Amino acid sequence: MHGQVRSAFFALVSGARVRIGFDRPIKRELTISAEHDLKNVPNHGWRGAREGSWIAYTHRISIPTLDVHAIDRYLWVGSLLGFDDEPPDLAIHLSPETIHTVERLLEEHGVPAGKPLVVLVPGTIWETKHWTIEGFAGVAREFLRQGFAVALAGTKRDETRCRQIAAAAAGTINLCGKTTPADLAALIRRAEVAVTNDSGSMHVAASLGKPMVSVFGPTNPVHIGPYQRPESVVRVDLPCSPCNYRRLSQCPFDHACMKQVTPAIVVERVRKIVAMAK
Repeated sequence: MHGQVRSAFFALVSGARVRIGFDRPIKRELTISAEHDLKNVPNHGWRGAREGSWIAYTHRISIPTLDVHAIDRYLWVGSLLGFDDEPPDLAIHLSPETIHTVERLLEEHGVPAGKPLVVLVPGTIWETKHWTIEGFAGVAREFLRQGFAVALAGTKRDETRCRQIAAAAAGTINLCGKTTPADLAALIRRAEVAVTNDSGSMHVAASLGKPMVSVFGPTNPVHIGPYQRPESVVRVDLPCSPCNYRRLSQCPFDHACMKQVTPAIVVERVRKIVAMAK
């Protein structure tokens, strides 16, 4: 479905008589949708099957537009496979054991059952998608002041960022590297709200139906934002964003798209999202 030549090669040599993939790339245009009107046309990002990989497919999925969420785009394959027209079920089901594990973990860190919780997940793979340390710390300090418990979560790769945020917001619980993927889902499920970058944790929160706020900069929320949750996206309207740059060294504007998002902006959006969920 990504449309890379290596996956097309493996599909071809598998001997399968039916090989389904997207058609050749189409021209990129301004991103305009019911939720967002983004003026910039990035030079990078998915436009269709790449590197001639469409040649390996016996059935090609046409690409009528790029202004569609990736989930809906992948579901275009359904017309070839006989899917029904019902909305996709993205629910995440957690075992009672996993939920109990997270409850015990929180209690060990001084968060009793029933205490309101905010979960911050500050990590993601692209360095350009990282909101600032001070941004997450500012959100943590505000909710600690309001009497919430605040927990940081992520993988071992995120430990340095989480330590810096915890140091800048005294009282924040640092659970980074202490949860499995299932535990992380249960932790987000336990929270009143989750605050993330554009990351896998964002999609977990969306699938759990939890109130959430995600900070976007170089990536396009129309394509890969929280599914059917445009109100959860926080971004500043800059002519250079989105750009799809992966490395900070590529950005000629000092990462303005993320640095101009302030803790006050995110806290205000969190309040609105939580109020909407009640």
